[in-house]
Amino acid sequence: MARICEITGVGPRKGSIIWRSGKAKKLGGIGTHITAITKRRFMPNLQRVKALINGEVRYIRVSTRALKKGLVTKAPKRTWKKPEAVKAKG
Repeated sequence: MARICEITGVGPRKGSIIWRSGKAKKLGGIGTHITAITKRRFMPNLQRVKALINGEVRYIRVSTRALKKGLVTKAPKRTWKKPEAVKAKG
């Protein structure tokens, strides 16, 4: 399953890890130097949320940024009981 937000469409971003060695000049060294650069990916913080979409409740994968902005209307709490549970009590 793709790591993409269903509301904003945000997905993984490219980046890099920069390895440095040496001591900074202001700390008394001769300066830091880059020794290696490796590729990496920044993943979005996705959460599985029960949301109300087109009048029906379904699970969607949404970024936390979309949740904080209020772009998702969460599903209302269920108030009715299952028919089997009602029969067992009565």
